[in-house]
Amino acid sequence: MRYIDFSKPNHVHFIGIGGISMSGFAELLHNKGFTVSGSDARSSKITERLESLGIRCFYPNSPSNIPEECDVVVCTAAIGSDNPELLEAQKRNIPVIDRADMVGDIMLHYKRNISVAGTHGKTTTTSMMSLILLKAGLDPTVSVGGVLDAIGGNVRDGGLGNMVIESCEYTDSFLKFHPTHAIITNIEAEHLDYFKDLSNERNSFKTFAELLPADGLLVIESSIPDHHELFKDIKCPAITYSINDTNADYYASDVSFDEYDRGSFTVMHKGSPLFSLKLGVVGMHNVSNAIGTIAMALSLGISKDFIIEGLESFTGTERRFEKKGVYNGISIIDDYAHHPTEMAATLNAAKNYPHKNLWVVFQPHTYSRTISFKDEICEALSLADKIILTDIYAAREADPGTISSKMLADEIQKKYSKDVYYFSDFGAIEKFLSANCIPGDLLITMGAGNVVKIGEDLLNS
Repeated sequence: MRYIDFSKPNHVHFIGIGGISMSGFAELLHNKGFTVSGSDARSSKITERLESLGIRCFYPNSPSNIPEECDVVVCTAAIGSDNPELLEAQKRNIPVIDRADMVGDIMLHYKRNISVAGTHGKTTTTSMMSLILLKAGLDPTVSVGGVLDAIGGNVRDGGLGNMVIESCEYTDSFLKFHPTHAIITNIEAEHLDYFKDLSNERNSFKTFAELLPADGLLVIESSIPDHHELFKDIKCPAITYSINDTNADYYASDVSFDEYDRGSFTVMHKGSPLFSLKLGVVGMHNVSNAIGTIAMALSLGISKDFIIEGLESFTGTERRFEKKGVYNGISIIDDYAHHPTEMAATLNAAKNYPHKNLWVVFQPHTYSRTISFKDEICEALSLADKIILTDIYAAREADPGTISSKMLADEIQKKYSKDVYYFSDFGAIEKFLSANCIPGDLLITMGAGNVVKIGEDLLNS
């Protein structure tokens, strides 16, 4: 049954409305004439923006927050079964759907749905694709997992012709979507608190690809092991892309980087050069993301001029190698990386950024991920000159008592003989950085939790 129908706007209540994705869809439905309300643990910049639009927000969660007239309640996988609003909705027989079901309903209203999936690079690739469509005048509706300045947030309410949506594999949510076109950027072991192993995760991506209709298209990165297995049973064509695999349909050649690690390259198609461009974002990983979007855009018939204009104007999204400012001559960058591959990509990019010492303040994200990737996290962090670890950001998990940031610090010191420090308090980290960083140093706050606050506090001090 469909609960979100643009032709029949109703009252939708969001539990956890302050989340980056939930807030975006709350705003989208509000724009479509729905009555929208929601709740969260506390007020934030995100909920303040929603309230400024006329969306009613409640704090904290409480049974009384569910409006008297309410047609459907939306929640995320992070909402526990004992949530008081969830229990109240069930008591009153109000339909409860998860975020993925809601997104699936919304996608049915659009002619072309471009879903961007993969373990890494989803937010950046979704943003790149969105800018290209904007430059081409195609008026896309956009849902991205970060703040994109070009659309003034994380959602854009455009026409019903094209939707670009970041599509996450966690809890198999993307299997409830209705993509017509898809980009798969990479597949690595991740979310092992849900997936049993990498094989189980690959099966989900394979099922996702099989959702595509016959008149759709799959664009997939060729370095994914046995990538052909993922699309052998799909109904639509598949094309491959790569940074440097000359057997891929699209790949990059003559790749070079400027003094800030921004990549320039020539786009190749089956051995023939098409055009060259220079990116406004750093690192080899973003060359890969760009090639994926180029492959999709060209396949949609978008001209190279719009592609170049879109990609060269893209300077990143919030929390993706985002320059926060300069404090006492120290450049402060913030990055969302929390998987070892992402962490290594960010720190390798930073090595080409002007600096004396490269500092990283890392906040591990969830106990399960830290346990699963302990060795890889330590190896990635060893790319920095100076390392500071905060306590693990628990998110949805309870502390099992078998892993800690102090353990990671000890392991890095033992194995890599690095200058590594552990602090349990953000204030102590800020004082340590103030006393030990020197002008010309580069400081990266890294992680998916609230570690960004450290850099912001320094800049505001």
